Amino acid sequence: MADPRAFLSFDFDHNKQSKDLFAGQCNSKSPTPFTAFDWSSKTSLPQAQWEAEIKKKINRTNMLIVLVGRSMGTATGVVKEIAMAKSQNVPVFGVYVDGANTLSTLPTGLPRTRTVAWDWAKVAAKVRQMMNEGKNV
Repeated sequence: MADPRAFLSFDFDHNKQSKDLFAGQCNSKSPTPFTAFDWSSKTSLPQAQWEAEIKKKINRTNMLIVLVGRSMGTATGVVKEIAMAKSQNVPVFGVYVDGANTLSTLPTGLPRTRTVAWDWAKVAAKVRQMMNEGKNV
């Protein structure tokens, strides 16, 4: 079986650097092989076009990983991506980045019980959990 594919959801305005670090490290330091994709839109698109494009991309993955930063309260795109994943039976979990922790605001739709510290053993355990419970494309 090929490595599981993960869509990375993040607050573009506040956590792009954390996303770049996470994506780079996941392919070299993760104890569980998985491939993370930054399929975020690189240009501003009309809302309906953005939603259709992102929904299609999420559907081609095994899971959605939300990089939870300190400014999640303003990340409306992340909330939409979580809803899209859930509507397509793509499992979702979160990873705290950029100094966020268990006291930080989570985006709507992401339970705290499905959010872990950025520790590769914990991330790997969540990847395995998502593969056991989720959509295997």
